[in-house]
Amino acid sequence: MILDGFDLAILRYLQQNCRHSAELIGADIGLSATAVQRRIRKLREENVIKAEVAIVAPQAVGYPLSIVVEIAFKQGLADVIDTFKQDMQSLAEVQQCFYLAGDFDFMLIVQASDMAAYERFTRAVFFVNENIVKFRTTVVMDTVKQSYCLPI
Repeated sequence: MILDGFDLAILRYLQQNCRHSAELIGADIGLSATAVQRRIRKLREENVIKAEVAIVAPQAVGYPLSIVVEIAFKQGLADVIDTFKQDMQSLAEVQQCFYLAGDFDFMLIVQASDMAAYERFTRAVFFVNENIVKFRTTVVMDTVKQSYCLPI
């Protein structure tokens, strides 16, 4: 899908708050509410808008600990990588999973209730996986910036 200036303007609004009304967006960018709604529908259909979700404060629901985990595999065989990717999809504690080029094969962002819960997670997920040669844990002290807004 080729995005024009109106599409980009709509996306800028929705990145900040997906509850902005089509009327408000349209009035600001010079389109009718109907045209804005039609464009939003197409952006969803074309998977330009991947999701519209509520971002919940982890500490409010008992997951105050953010952890960055780097994982290295013995060998980067396709079936090993694919299986690990699938496994990460099913783990609620894993908020983000990145397949990397470099010294480590994956980087995870994990939320935990405390260090004991994280240790249980490592034992259940990393220690039982014979393909993982090492993992490195970094505990987040303060989230300075967290955003999904792209500079469009």
